[in-house]
Amino acid sequence: MNKIILSLVTAALLMPALSAHATYQGEQRQDARNVRQETRTQGREEKRDCVASNNKSNAQCRHDKRQNRQTGRQNARDVKW
Repeated sequence: MNKIILSLVTAALLMPALSAHATYQGEQRQDARNVRQETRTQGREEKRDCVASNNKSNAQCRHDKRQNRQTGRQNARDVKW
């Protein structure tokens, strides 16, 4: 009987802490998603500007876009972890 009561009390005390941690992780994931989405938009705009200005070849514009996205993914990882 005492073991059951002890386990119920322990569970009642740990539940809010676990819930708060899960909420925090969810917010971190959402922030990381937002960073990646902003990076995608910026990459598209950067490539359009690059192609429109005609200063670089298409391959160089693609490389710049790819580099921008890689940086964005790394920033999202930094936010998440």
